[in-house]
Amino acid sequence: MPRINRLSQRLANQIAAGEVVERPASVIKEVLENSLDAGATRLDIDVEQGGIKLMRVRDNGGGIYRDDLALALSRHATSKIADLDDLENIASLGFRGEALASISSVSRLSLLSKSVDEDDSAGWKVETEGQGMEARVEPVAHPQGTTVEVRDLFFNTPARKKFLKTEKTEFSRIEEVVKRMALSRFDVQFTLQHNQRVIHQLRAAASEVEIQRRVSLVCGPAFVENSVYVDVEGAGLRLWGWVSLPTFSRSQADLQYFYVNGRIIRDKLVTHAVKQAYRDVLFHGRHPAYVLYLELAPSAVDVNVHPTKHEVRFRDSRLVHDFLFSSLHKALADVRPAAQMAGQQAVAESSAYGAGFGTGNGASSGFGELASPAGNASNLQGSPVSQGSLGLARQGGESSGFNYMPRSGSLQPGRNEVQDHLAGLAALNADDAEIPPLGYAIAQLHGIYILAQNKEGLIIVDMHAAHERITYERMKIACANEELKMQPLLVPLSIAVSQSEADCTEEQSAMLLSLGLEIERVAEESIVVRQVPSLLKDSNVEQLVRDVLSDILEYGSSDRILAHQNELLSTMACHGSVRANRHLTIPEMNALLRDMEATERSGQCNHGRPTWVYQSLSELDKLFLRGQ
Repeated sequence: MPRINRLSQRLANQIAAGEVVERPASVIKEVLENSLDAGATRLDIDVEQGGIKLMRVRDNGGGIYRDDLALALSRHATSKIADLDDLENIASLGFRGEALASISSVSRLSLLSKSVDEDDSAGWKVETEGQGMEARVEPVAHPQGTTVEVRDLFFNTPARKKFLKTEKTEFSRIEEVVKRMALSRFDVQFTLQHNQRVIHQLRAAASEVEIQRRVSLVCGPAFVENSVYVDVEGAGLRLWGWVSLPTFSRSQADLQYFYVNGRIIRDKLVTHAVKQAYRDVLFHGRHPAYVLYLELAPSAVDVNVHPTKHEVRFRDSRLVHDFLFSSLHKALADVRPAAQMAGQQAVAESSAYGAGFGTGNGASSGFGELASPAGNASNLQGSPVSQGSLGLARQGGESSGFNYMPRSGSLQPGRNEVQDHLAGLAALNADDAEIPPLGYAIAQLHGIYILAQNKEGLIIVDMHAAHERITYERMKIACANEELKMQPLLVPLSIAVSQSEADCTEEQSAMLLSLGLEIERVAEESIVVRQVPSLLKDSNVEQLVRDVLSDILEYGSSDRILAHQNELLSTMACHGSVRANRHLTIPEMNALLRDMEATERSGQCNHGRPTWVYQSLSELDKLFLRGQ
């Protein structure tokens, strides 16, 4: 074996750069985080040849002292932490003090800065060169703030340069980093140039309209039009931001931004909680879109678990998971058709706000485009919640719930039906009448769709999908009110498990019993299942138990039991709902519309398909070129 030798400073930095600097976008991320930590309110990013030739970031932050410039390029030198207590309460984006050193070891880096506290009128510039990376400081004309220039990335490590993609691909990754930063700090102005061409310019946003405008520019206006604003606090946590409606989804998980105390992360616990919240309403194989911000005490989260700081570890993962799930689950259930239509008007007004927040001449429609599986119509589906008015127990003991049993007799409209129809039309034509969000039924199309009219336009309802959701929600409530019934197994099921799973069974016996599972540990790596929920007695009990234990070990809780029960109820609701080609009377159609307005998640059927779509009068006018 060779003797042990101390690595040179440059080689040590290049090894560290393998963790921090993967591509040009990695450099931009690290430098932008330093600028934001320095209090910058304006960031100008200049890129050439996808960042391979040049990356320059200018900021107007506090700057760096002359005597600290050379130190800033050495490893593990930082102004953000000083002792272990600081490391356990990190409030800054950067804290390791290795980014600039790593970047300078694989590029030609220049650092220009002027500190806000120094009286010297000139700024200072530092560069490193040579095997020992000696720093050379010289005066230079520079305003307050810092400029970082990175040229010829990986010029001295050609093996790593071969892994870079095309100029277009590398710039798109830089663009993605700027997009994430722009969504994390609305109070900062961002300007992005590529090959001397302004691509994006986002002014600082302060008011709600301006903030929504930035989200619209970054994520696309369609996202804002089809999203729900969330703001929930509890247990020392706050979650706020935007989540898309279930019918507005994507084929891949590329429009998902989650921030913890202002830091963009991708965490499996967060992803699982969001997926659970959408599980009952999302179309198969689709992914939700969201821009969410979680705020909690810095001591409650460990951000020092990944070299690129993309992952975090929560002190109480179960609390965070349950808070995220319950907040989003309720937010998606609380949306009403009236709120959705009002939201469309608000978005239209914000879109008309000054063009100063717009992109430069390099882009015209924000950073990305979204598509909805429901087609080109404005899919403003609602999922309203109204406890106590879900058709099972309405006020006054009456129920106007839709009767889906087949009718006998003539299909000709009767006197009451005609009167109901006339009364609805009269209300639509009256200026002072209060029209429900989904309006009044005017006709049935091909025995499948209900056509309804409100003050603003036309609503088309898929009657089977809508009634399926209504029936499903009523069955869930009825099942919950009867509480969880348990069924003893005729022959107790013995399952061989790992020691950690057996320990979990013993420690979490109370939780498992609340889920309807009575499980006993009989050996170091063996358990016996004695009772299961009665609804699931015919399911694969062993697989169910293994899935539940896996969830508890990874996320601290499990909803597998509820999920399996809901699957059964969903199937029953589908078979018990009104079928296509059945003639409905006007009162039946209106009863269905009213039930939709009072039912949670009525904007989607049990399989995630939309139950209704809306076309405003202005959109209909465009179809027929009216007013043009």
